Amino acid sequence: MRKGLLDVLKGKFLVSGDAPKNWLFLLFTSGLAALMISSSHQADKKVHEISELSEEVRALRSEFVMHRQKLQQLKLESSLKHTVAEKGLIPSEFPPQKIKVKSVE
Repeated sequence: MRKGLLDVLKGKFLVSGDAPKNWLFLLFTSGLAALMISSSHQADKKVHEISELSEEVRALRSEFVMHRQKLQQLKLESSLKHTVAEKGLIPSEFPPQKIKVKSVE
């Protein structure tokens, strides 16, 4: 066992008679390792991208809620009365009346 371990550490398995088989196996494992590392980096990149997009969605949702709240306050009758009063208009004292038109045949 000691001799086999020393042969592996010295690299004799790469220059022995069946070296092409060993080289092919090493190339195959190196390719798989490179593929695994690449896949890991792509997965990490996707996680960071998802995190950034989640933050952006959270910020946009907050901005949407803020603008919706402002719009609701602007649509309130009291807010409209104040805005229109600044322009010199006042609300009518008499409620509107419905006009009915009868068609003549």
